[in-house]
Amino acid sequence: MATAAGKTANESRANSDLEADIRQLKADIEKLTKQLAKTGEHGYGTARRAATEGVEQLRAQGEAAFKSLSSNAKDIEAQMVASVREKPVTSLAIAAGVGFLFALLARR
Repeated sequence: MATAAGKTANESRANSDLEADIRQLKADIEKLTKQLAKTGEHGYGTARRAATEGVEQLRAQGEAAFKSLSSNAKDIEAQMVASVREKPVTSLAIAAGVGFLFALLARR
């Protein structure tokens, strides 16, 4: 009977050790869950900041490209106006020829 009592005490100790291990595992899992949540929030914030910076860079590049194209268009317009003022008859003949070509192409 001493062995039966010894087995019961050992089983009781094993059960209490097992329960303690389970409680510790639950606590560790809870800590890991909290750490993963914090890491996810940090990652989201970092990704959002990077996206915002990317959008700002693209907007700035778009504005610079628009200004460049606008400037080029104004330069071409100024050159055309200067050319027409220098040679008005030639410009009129070129315009009439281009209009005639468009009319021929539109008929077909």
